Formats: sequence, C-alpha cells, structure tokens
Amino acid sequence: MKTALLVIDIQKDYFPGGKYPLVDPLPAAQKAYMLLQCFREHGGHHVHIQHISIKPDATFFIRGDSGSDIHDAVAHFEGEPIVYKHYPNSFRETNLLEILQGWGIERLVITGMMTHMCVDATTRAAADLGFKVIVAEDACATRDLTYGETVIPAEHVHKAFLAALKSYGQVMKADDVIAFLAAEMVDSLNQKS
Repeated sequence: MKTALLVIDIQKDYFPGGKYPLVDPLPAAQKAYMLLQCFREHGGHHVHIQHISIKPDATFFIRGDSGSDIHDAVAHFEGEPIVYKHYPNSFRETNLLEILQGWGIERLVITGMMTHMCVDATTRAAADLGFKVIVAEDACATRDLTYGETVIPAEHVHKAFLAALKSYGQVMKADDVIAFLAAEMVDSLNQKS
C-alpha cells in the first residue's frame, strides 16, 4: 500500500522560547524526525506542512516571523514538498490532496502538532477522503487546555484525542509504525519472489 508521511506544523513557536510553547514538543519532534529519516532513507513520500496564520490578530505563526519556521529538529530539505496552510485541516485550501493523489497514495502516517487541533482535523479529513490513516502517537504533542475554570493537562488532552482518533485509523508509537511498515515491505518482496 503506497504510504506517505505528513509532518504537520512542527514549527519554532511551539518550542521553548516560542510564542505558543507546547508541553514536551522536543521528544515528539525527535520521534517525527525518526520517521522522517526512515521515509527519506527508503525513498518514501513525505510532506512538510507549515501553518502561516492569516488572522489579523494572530499571536503566533505570523508570516515572516522566525517562529513560523519549521523547527530544526525536523528540518525541511531543499526539494522536499512543503504545503502552506492557514487552517487546522491540512487539506483545506491547499494542494495537499493533489500532491498525494499524484503519488497514488493510499495511506498516511501522521505526525505533528497540536494533537487536539491540526493533527485531529487533518486525520479526520484524511479518513473522510478515503485514506487509511496511522497516527504516530509519540510523534505528536499538545498543550494544557482550559474549559471554564478547569485546566485539562496536556497528557490528558493528548490521550483523549488519540482515543477518539482510533475511530478514524490506527494509533501507534513511532517505533511500531516503522516495524509495521518494514514487515509489510518484507511481505511484499516475498510475494514478488
């Protein structure tokens, strides 16, 4: 099954010193990088997705500000596809679907930030568009949320959204994604021989 990796919004503003830091973004970015390198080394398709805010009152991901740059932990290499988006859903008003269809992609591995926002919106949209989806749970990060006077810790936000996303696809750790894809590749090669 032709698979592509999405690296969603792993941008500087989400890291310490940025304008909208998440909880533990670096370990998630390191897991995303591990997957990115795996796809690079094996000639797999992958797309960087970068959010640029178009809201006039935006406080982060501002066009031209270094905080909107892709973080060095998952650096974008020249020639690699990059999709610029303005909404949580990476497919909305972008060329992402066109790129994926051009490659004949049937399944997406999703990594990125934030679990409760852009990862969630993109995963649901991908499933609705007919893609099989795998969310790499430890290659995603989020932040504490507030509802009324209740603070929901990032860990609970993360797990609650992943629990819901299991209805849209598989949710597994990055190491397990790599093992799963490797086993599938071996099976495919064995069937051809």
